[in-house]
Amino acid sequence: MELGIGIGWRPEIAEAVEELPGVDWVEVVAENICPGHLPAALTRLRSRGTRVIPHGVSLGLGGADRPSQQRLADLAERAVALDAPLVTEHIAFVRAGGVLTASPRLEAGHLLPVPRTWDALKVLCENVRIAQDSLPVPLALENIAALISWPHEELTQGQFLAELVERTGVGLLIDVANLHTNHVNNGEDPSKALDELPVEAIAYVHVAGGVERDGVWHDTHAHPVTEPVLDVLRELRSRVSPPGVLLERDDDFPPAAELATELRTIRETVTTGARGPAPTAVPRGETRAAEGTEDTSPGARERVALAQTALLSALVAGTPAPEGFNPGRLRVQSRALAAKRADIVAKVAPELPEILGTGYRNAFLGYAKARPMRAGYRQDALDFAEQLLVAGRPEDDSARRALTRWWEERAAPHPPRRSARIVRAARAALVGR
Repeated sequence: MELGIGIGWRPEIAEAVEELPGVDWVEVVAENICPGHLPAALTRLRSRGTRVIPHGVSLGLGGADRPSQQRLADLAERAVALDAPLVTEHIAFVRAGGVLTASPRLEAGHLLPVPRTWDALKVLCENVRIAQDSLPVPLALENIAALISWPHEELTQGQFLAELVERTGVGLLIDVANLHTNHVNNGEDPSKALDELPVEAIAYVHVAGGVERDGVWHDTHAHPVTEPVLDVLRELRSRVSPPGVLLERDDDFPPAAELATELRTIRETVTTGARGPAPTAVPRGETRAAEGTEDTSPGARERVALAQTALLSALVAGTPAPEGFNPGRLRVQSRALAAKRADIVAKVAPELPEILGTGYRNAFLGYAKARPMRAGYRQDALDFAEQLLVAGRPEDDSARRALTRWWEERAAPHPPRRSARIVRAARAALVGR
């Protein structure tokens, strides 16, 4: 299925996307779309024949738990509402803990890398099959960017993706910016990954910008696409002509003219690239036999659950770094997760930074250090406000009254009294330890 050149549709650039030349299709964040109330700008694009593909971010197919049937049903509903030819998600885990580890459930609020082990591959493949059976259209999965890498991995990035495709038939969404990110941060060669993965399984490609700080590449989706990322796109194009290439931009949106220039550069990069000889096949079957990947031990989920819970707990709850991880990189990732929480809470609850003013960010980061997110960003906003009120903050009386009103209007039909809030906050603090 040929898609052409596309762009990530976001409400902030909806009008610009309608006017941009050469946009063949768009991708929307699935969780941000309500099937019964599609944005008018998106409806107009569809009426013009522009394809719309929902891109999920919350399934967590790489996690130890089986995927939520409700989340799958929601994704399927969006695929039908948008008449999408396929849906996409990520090879990542986004939550851990719970029944498999007899520990509190932890939410990352972010895509975290799956360990490239045979256990994790087995769990991922089963989760992918469950998802495929629940969705009305084909599924393609994206390689993610990572600030950290797992110790003692048993497969390379390319081998892991190749095995996933061979065992499930799932499509691939290859993000060349993420390949570049993993090259800078973890020393993974993009060319080797492209040589090893089955390029014929690529459904489409992502291109995005980022920035390097102190030797770490941050996949921000808020900066222009850099030449090294375009070089990886050229590497991919030398092996295969991808069915579609999409520009992602999620923040700090530039003028429409700059977006048009980036789209034109991407189109030229894809159009002028010449497909070279077919890549050499990787002997994946021999590797499987040597590593014993046909192990069907029922303990695979439990082993993956314990490893992922230990990592996520170190990142969001301040527990010690698991053995083999780089503590410095974990600190970078932990700060990035907290900063992302602060930014998204400010978007879903814009009244909070308005009420708290310049003190919002430091107050939220202090709250996030000891309190992992437990049920999504809207609940996180409520928990943050409740914690401030229990502590008698903010100190300004009018700001505290405004925060109290905001919290009471959203917390429940009959919000608990202050004494109950103190008890709840104390319990939450104990759970977070």
